Amino acid sequence: MFQFFKRMKTVVGSELNAMLDKAEDPVKMLDQFMREMEADIRDAEAAVAKQIANEKMLQKKYEDAEKMATKRQEQAVKALEAENEDLARRALEDKKTYQSQADTLHESYIRAKEDADTLRTKLDEMKSEYNEMKLKKDSLKARAESAKTRTKMNRAMSGIGGDQSRKGFERMEEKVLQFEAEAETSDDMRSSSRSLDDELDALDKKNSVDDELAALKKQIGKEKE
Repeated sequence: MFQFFKRMKTVVGSELNAMLDKAEDPVKMLDQFMREMEADIRDAEAAVAKQIANEKMLQKKYEDAEKMATKRQEQAVKALEAENEDLARRALEDKKTYQSQADTLHESYIRAKEDADTLRTKLDEMKSEYNEMKLKKDSLKARAESAKTRTKMNRAMSGIGGDQSRKGFERMEEKVLQFEAEAETSDDMRSSSRSLDDELDALDKKNSVDDELAALKKQIGKEKE
């Protein structure tokens, strides 16, 4: 009766992992499975509702027939009390017809009720299994996302310190060392040049003092004369 159980059994069965292995995107496949299960449950709910409606219809018909049989029984008694045997006979014949209908309808109602109860139970099982699969889906989705993140991180980390990156760092280190060496050489050249300038300036100052001293001696000598 429940053909729509087939897809759900496939999802909740051992084939789930195999299907996930083949899927390019397990998260999308899990969402698809859940949508199929939801569609199955909606179909089951519609079937259960239809069966319950059938059960209630048969129950009403059975109760109506039973009431009519009881009514005809009471009417037959009244007819006899009124000494109308013919009317009493016809009332009893009609009662027999209603009672026969009531008996048949009662059997149909009992079967319909049993079927409805069975369908309700199966629907409850489907919903319970769906809830379990929903929790499992959430867990699998979280694991899939975690695995994707770890893969991205591992790939990123594998690039750090790789040959290309390491060689790039080594080249930059060599350039920095070269810049530092050039800066030190420039400082040495500037220091050397400054020392030479200082010595030449000092020589000029010395010559200037000597000249002033000679001029002063010459002036004093003239004054003594």
